Amino acid sequence: MSFESQLSNFLKDCEKLIVLGVGNELKSDDGVGPFIINKLKAENIENKNLLFIDAQTVPENFTGKIRKEKPTHLIIVDACLMDSDPGDMQIVNKYEFADIGISTHSMSLSFFVRYLEKDTDFRIIFVGIEPKTMDFGNAPTPKVQEAADKFIETLKGIIL
Repeated sequence: MSFESQLSNFLKDCEKLIVLGVGNELKSDDGVGPFIINKLKAENIENKNLLFIDAQTVPENFTGKIRKEKPTHLIIVDACLMDSDPGDMQIVNKYEFADIGISTHSMSLSFFVRYLEKDTDFRIIFVGIEPKTMDFGNAPTPKVQEAADKFIETLKGIIL
């Protein structure tokens, strides 16, 4: 199944969506999550049932806000070492987080997801984008930026 089909299926019956970008903007491709959130925010999409959160490297700081917003769906976007080509984008099963290399965060995203799922009933997916480099740099590499743009256009095509 294509990435677009998977994302579309996930967002079926979505009433309120939060997109959470995770990563370190000072480490090139590791900053792809915040890069996506900042681009989405710059588009000034006006919809009270759509929220973009730039969580940087501390997604756990936003658990209260996420729960307070009561989304029906949550998409977490981050650089993810999946042993594929730079810029490859995949929806990763939340239970497979432990088997893949998530980037540099103070709390494991699998623990973060389990914590969010406690006493809530919203749906959660993780979109991983394969990095080329996580060396110091202030922007994602071209292939990762391409993937980020594709994610944004795919998401907008489904929700708008």
